Amino acid sequence: MAFEALNHAGVANANLTIVLNDNAIGIDPSVGALKNYLTKAKKGVFHSQPNIIEALNFKYIGPIDGHDIDEVILHLEQLKNTPGPKLLHIITTKGKGLKKAEEDQVRYHAPGKFDAKTGELIPKNTSPAPPKFPEVLGSSLIELAAKNNKIVTLTPAMPTGSGLNQLMQQFPERTFDVGIAEQHAVTLAAGMATQGLLPFCVIYSTFLQRAYDQFIHDVALQNLPVIFCIDRAGLVGHDGATHHGVFDIAYLRCIPNIIIAAPADEIIFRNLLYTASLGLHQPIAIRYPRGRGIHLNWKTPFEKISIGRGKKLSNGTNLAVLSIGKMTQQVRSAIDQSAHDVAHFDMGFVKPLDTKLLTQVFKNYTTIITIEDGVTKGGFGSAVLEEAQLHNYKGKIKLMGIPDRFIDHGSTEELYQLCGLDVKSICATINKYST
Repeated sequence: MAFEALNHAGVANANLTIVLNDNAIGIDPSVGALKNYLTKAKKGVFHSQPNIIEALNFKYIGPIDGHDIDEVILHLEQLKNTPGPKLLHIITTKGKGLKKAEEDQVRYHAPGKFDAKTGELIPKNTSPAPPKFPEVLGSSLIELAAKNNKIVTLTPAMPTGSGLNQLMQQFPERTFDVGIAEQHAVTLAAGMATQGLLPFCVIYSTFLQRAYDQFIHDVALQNLPVIFCIDRAGLVGHDGATHHGVFDIAYLRCIPNIIIAAPADEIIFRNLLYTASLGLHQPIAIRYPRGRGIHLNWKTPFEKISIGRGKKLSNGTNLAVLSIGKMTQQVRSAIDQSAHDVAHFDMGFVKPLDTKLLTQVFKNYTTIITIEDGVTKGGFGSAVLEEAQLHNYKGKIKLMGIPDRFIDHGSTEELYQLCGLDVKSICATINKYST
């Protein structure tokens, strides 16, 4: 979009000023040819080579010190009276003013609590804890890549957040950070798949939305076995409405050829990665939440998972709860607190659904609750409703998930309560539909 806008503005002759705040880093260090070009600009070598900015019909000014407020204001005042499209190139330092942040820009992008005077991070609880899902991804892919040289990994500018740092160090020629270019990441993965490689495309749920067309036309239409690792699925907390990964089930489920998996814990997640690495004949999307798993001893031997198979976790009489992903653990806790015998099924896959298991559910239970950490409009619950209609199911089906509105920022716990997906709310719903 940035290049499209520059291309348009360059012929529109708009009285437009673009300020390029150039600090050479997003979350991780910037990559790519344009970044290298701007680095040369900082060294004042534009005069000896073609200027890409001026080639787009922009008047180029700079680079200047973005921390010199007087100089920035002076240039902005001058540019008010300069007609046509202009670009002011300012150089800044990420974390400026806090030495620790300047020295460790990646860590201090989102450092958590720290001493405002010294910049020292405030230690977190160091007691043993289950791993974060990106840690499971990175560690598992290292194991798999060591045994299979066809495995390649791609990410659009999120190697740190996605847990790929060590993988990039150990397999630099098979791990690709393509920059903030989600569309390119997906199509590049598709191209790699055509050549017999096993591409793991690691991308946040909210950012995959940018590459929807590429997902459909370049991957699914050609039925290429790209493995999508969809991080930050569900509610993500303080990043807010733009970052919640609540739409992926709904926007992927309608695409032919795709497998959609939602592991209930990090061990299942690890085994899904292994299963995909063995070779599939179609694309798969494995969605997993932000945060930690539930097992301390999670690095178990790999086991192959049966695609499209659900699992019965508890017995009950009239009420069955069908869950996927992270919500499976929420439901387990809610059932433990309920006074009723409730059947619980971890469906594991949104597509293909375990129709054999669902047939038994429709036959044996008069009430069904579906629960997901995605939108209910077109999501997992909708898929169950469609299947129920085919079976002429006469019982009640209650859908629980993200309501049909954008969810704002807040702690994950607060947002789950807001959406009625916390353990207490699930327990109340189970009690209500059990009577």
